[in-house]
Amino acid sequence: MYVILGATGHVGTWVADRLLDQGKPVRVVSRNIRRLKSCMIKGAIPFAGDISDDKFLSKAFAGATAVFSMIPPDLKTENLRLYQNKISDSIIKALKKSGVTHVVNLSSIGADLSEKTGPALGLHDHEEKLNKLENVNVLHLRAAYFMENLLNNIDLIKNKGFNGSAIRGDLKMPFIATKDIAEKAALYLSELNFAGKSVKYLLGQRDLSMIEISNIIGKAIGRDGLRYVQFSYDDAQKAIVDMGISEDMARSYIEMSRGFNEGWIYKGTERSPESTTKTSIEDFALEFCQLYCVGNPECQAVGL
Repeated sequence: MYVILGATGHVGTWVADRLLDQGKPVRVVSRNIRRLKSCMIKGAIPFAGDISDDKFLSKAFAGATAVFSMIPPDLKTENLRLYQNKISDSIIKALKKSGVTHVVNLSSIGADLSEKTGPALGLHDHEEKLNKLENVNVLHLRAAYFMENLLNNIDLIKNKGFNGSAIRGDLKMPFIATKDIAEKAALYLSELNFAGKSVKYLLGQRDLSMIEISNIIGKAIGRDGLRYVQFSYDDAQKAIVDMGISEDMARSYIEMSRGFNEGWIYKGTERSPESTTKTSIEDFALEFCQLYCVGNPECQAVGL
């Protein structure tokens, strides 16, 4: 039995689908059972509840061989690291009670560092706790910046006519599609050929700058030459809060952006054939366009 946390999110949904397609027995966990229907149709066993409750998670993990571990984001939390550690502690307690032998853990670039990495700080804590578990084989997947995060800028592009964030426009860094993370996670879970405590980096198809990404997305949505603007940290943080995200989450995202800009998050991370995944930004730009084009007639220019 495989247990998938975050089964309604970008990565967890794909992991569950891949394992179900292979005929594996899958238990999917989410707070909302209605959002698990697509997995249930394929044969997944639903477990609806609060993953911060270790008693609930212990029941979800019971009889399982392997778990896909992740800490789902909470954009409203007033203390991100406290929230992350609450979820982490629940996962650790449940694993200790369950007899699970293998864990594939969704982590992040920067989780090797103990400061100045924003949301990756809680993932650093979670990695350390998982590494202390006895008789449990743990594989940490340190993934690059999600391409899907770019979707948050659709309204900005529509309303202002440019793309932007606090990240330097000329900075080349790895971007990855979440479905590629899921492909790798499902592979490692199905094979269970890892032992001890280990780390694998997932860095996307190639390194890109925000200026390059804006150009590629611009062509896909019929805005050739789409401009990229680097916002000040203060302006970017205010814009994030204005989107309804908590002050601490916004502060954390800006800390991460500063880490990208100043180079410490990716320091020492080298691309390899194993860490390189298949989805290109050109492929993702077509997905971006489909969402951007909802109710937007100008997108018909790209023929979607």
